[in-house]
Amino acid sequence: MGPKQQLSRIMRPDDANIVGNVHGGTILKMIEEAGCIIGTRHCNTQPGDRCAAQLARVERTDFLYPMFIGEVAHVSAEITYASKHSVEVQVHVMSENILTGATKMTNRAALWYVPFSLEDVDNVTEVPPIKYASPGQEEEGKKRYEAQKMERLETKERNGELLIPVSAPDRTTKEPYTVGFSQSSLIHLVGPSDCTLHGFVHGGVTMKLMDEVAGIVAARHCKTNIVTASVDAINFHRKIMKGCVVTVSGRATFASNKSMEIEVFVDADPLIEAEKGKYRAVTAFFTYISLDKQGKPLSIPPMKLEGDEEQRRFEDGKMRYLQNKAKRLADKERQQ
Repeated sequence: MGPKQQLSRIMRPDDANIVGNVHGGTILKMIEEAGCIIGTRHCNTQPGDRCAAQLARVERTDFLYPMFIGEVAHVSAEITYASKHSVEVQVHVMSENILTGATKMTNRAALWYVPFSLEDVDNVTEVPPIKYASPGQEEEGKKRYEAQKMERLETKERNGELLIPVSAPDRTTKEPYTVGFSQSSLIHLVGPSDCTLHGFVHGGVTMKLMDEVAGIVAARHCKTNIVTASVDAINFHRKIMKGCVVTVSGRATFASNKSMEIEVFVDADPLIEAEKGKYRAVTAFFTYISLDKQGKPLSIPPMKLEGDEEQRRFEDGKMRYLQNKAKRLADKERQQ
């Protein structure tokens, strides 16, 4: 298979919530950093323009076990497929308790990167080929490539340029457990520390902000300790430049007995080139679970739906929930 990259870091108090669970966004940011390093390094192993790998897509990611303050996160990344203009990076995250030596696999993720020239920011450079252990591995990688390419086009059409405003809720007039009560937004000015060599926002920074907003929505709804359980595939449709103001908005779409789904939108507003106007850069669905003080799952309070649109979004969320549940069961049976 392709080149490998490893990152390790101890989890600090500012990486976690008030109960000590490390934020899902912190893990997603580390995963993306490892992917960006290995993708950029590989794409610069041949002559020609120097380039930087830009995150295009993250496949659905499950959080298998929580990570805690004081544990060490070990992130291992490997290039598993290369097309002419993109690379697939598969990442594994292990948590290590350095007091007991106990280790656990906490995350698996697959990310797709596209290399952009540092000379001409709109020029996508060619990706050097990688060596596969067998023809079968290359064939499997090609299938994954075609599948994600198709889904990216579908979500681009669906999410497109339609800006769905998510207003700041007035919690004095909204009833608890309604969508409006827990709806939340966060505004962030993109600075140099958020950006790649091109001056575009790192995908990991965006995902961390998205997880923060989704976590606030889940906490407002449940009023308990909540943790990220999974993130559906995230497609990065438009780049976000340094100097943009990003508005990250989240709203509850579905709740089962044990989990709740939150839809998150990222809208970018260029301050310097204001004539370009505000645009939607990313959308994704985050799933959270509620935990008691012992870390045991709690029931999610049922949502109070208002209007046909909220009912439609709830039914769509239910369909995604059932599809993901069926896929998890099928994967479990395959492994046995």
